[in-house]
Amino acid sequence: MALWSGRFEQSVSEFTQRFGASLEVDKNMYRQDIAGSIAHARMLARQGVISQSDFEHIEVGLLEIAHQIDQGRFKYDINDEDIHMAVEGELIDDIGSAGQRLHTGRSRNDQVATDIRLHAKSMLLTLMAENYSLRKVITRAARKYFGVVMPGYTHLQHAQPVLFSHHLLAYFWMFTRDFKRLHDAYQAADVNPLGSAALAGTTYPLDRFYTTELLGFDHPSPNSMDAVSDRDYLLDLEYACSMSMMHLSRLCEEIVLWSTTEFGFITLSDSYATGSSIMPQKKNPDFAELTRGKTGRVVGDLVGLMVTMKSLPLAYNKDLQECKEGAIDAFDTLRDAMICMEGMIDTWTVHDDVMLKEAGLGFTAATDVADYLAKRGVPFRKAHEIVGELVLYCEKHNKGLEDLTLEEFRQASPMFRDDIVGELDPEAIARARTTYGGTGHDAVRQQLREASRTLKRDRRVVKGIRDKGGVIE
Repeated sequence: MALWSGRFEQSVSEFTQRFGASLEVDKNMYRQDIAGSIAHARMLARQGVISQSDFEHIEVGLLEIAHQIDQGRFKYDINDEDIHMAVEGELIDDIGSAGQRLHTGRSRNDQVATDIRLHAKSMLLTLMAENYSLRKVITRAARKYFGVVMPGYTHLQHAQPVLFSHHLLAYFWMFTRDFKRLHDAYQAADVNPLGSAALAGTTYPLDRFYTTELLGFDHPSPNSMDAVSDRDYLLDLEYACSMSMMHLSRLCEEIVLWSTTEFGFITLSDSYATGSSIMPQKKNPDFAELTRGKTGRVVGDLVGLMVTMKSLPLAYNKDLQECKEGAIDAFDTLRDAMICMEGMIDTWTVHDDVMLKEAGLGFTAATDVADYLAKRGVPFRKAHEIVGELVLYCEKHNKGLEDLTLEEFRQASPMFRDDIVGELDPEAIARARTTYGGTGHDAVRQQLREASRTLKRDRRVVKGIRDKGGVIE
């Protein structure tokens, strides 16, 4: 019989028992559940609600259960609904009446909320650390390939030459924003609901600030009804994961394109590609494609929880049992995708000669040719029109701007001089973008310095959380 079975004359059916159980998902939180129970029992003893002897028996019993689970020796009962009932039931079997006192002043509602928050903090810290590692790999690649010029694109058409480092660093800043989202979600989760009981608090003299300190939370929740029904921090987690997966998906799309015969910008390591069962020549970017595809499931995790939460009255409802699986799935998926991306970037081969050649095609110098005229007094709109006509002329005569003679340039405008040739070099075009945040060499060097400072700051954030001891892993 279940630990709550006193009011019932019959047990639930085998089907409804299975339908209502969450044990397989909850097993991920056994460390958090046991830590929360030890903190609760320690506080009860300190407050004189239970004896010190009872606490000592409870602590020893719970640590032994944790050891059994660690070793894979713990026997789950068919009637166990969740990890909380499984652990408490085993504790009572092991130590008797002392174990029956553990749940004094506590409900599964605040117990579950505490476990999930502790687990969310652990997941978020792991993701923050992995995000930091991924950005280190990106900056390492940006330094390694500094000076490599590639075509920049708009509408997936050649636009202007840019440094490959500049392109990579665009993703660095995307993932930097993701780090902040993960940290914000961590702070949202860093609230202690323990002691809120079912929804209204309790008549026992609980010290919620003491359990907050023991469990490494920042502060106790100020409203017991909100405490047991709040899952906003999981929505924050899943939103942060969705945004990060979206950014990874964008980068994966580019990796897929860059590794095609048509682009030929990179070759992926054999460790991050697969072959075909029928075409022996194939080398497919499957892991980039898979990461791109997994973005949908993480966004689905977010949408699923939002729909679950949208019409729940206060306080606790069984619907909230559905909040955990999606968060864990989003965590697992994003963590693995970031690790995979690190490997792809660290091991790819960059074909800088192909990139440079392509950077000069598709009239990527057109804007600079228009600027050349504008700097010599031609109104920019008129300069734009002149160069547009030059491009049309080139297309009709199967030429590039770099193929035009000075005479052909001067037919379009007498303002062209023989120095126009220098405006057509892709490396010079990229170097000339000296504005802050631009693709010029000096601007990208400054960007790399800022990226380094940002990484140092975020490393301190991760280290500070670990040093505080606020995460149970």
